[in-house]
Amino acid sequence: MPRVKTGVTHHHRHKKVLALTKGQRASRHSLYKRAHEAMLKSLSYTYAHRRERKGDMRRLWIQRISAAARAEGLTYSQFIAGLIKSGTAVNRKMLADMAVREPAAFTELVSAARAGLQVA
Repeated sequence: MPRVKTGVTHHHRHKKVLALTKGQRASRHSLYKRAHEAMLKSLSYTYAHRRERKGDMRRLWIQRISAAARAEGLTYSQFIAGLIKSGTAVNRKMLADMAVREPAAFTELVSAARAGLQVA
């Protein structure tokens, strides 16, 4: 079986890894072995944090809704409970957007939530 030289293949592979670790500091962007370790760790963090970002955004929406609801005199949990009892189905992303961009519409939702709390 003939001997296969892999110089070109290695060179391309090393260049790809070094390009991926361009922003790293010290030897993590210049030495292949250290860069490969850094790349693997970075890619695993990227994968995991793409999923964590969903929870981060939900927490942000809840904080915004809570602040807007407290300005209207309701706690977050009272506001959500009132919306559920009044039969208003709006997701938290839309509620947070309304709280920031359309305060008048959010005030109407707060009054609907209050009505829902009064009925129950």
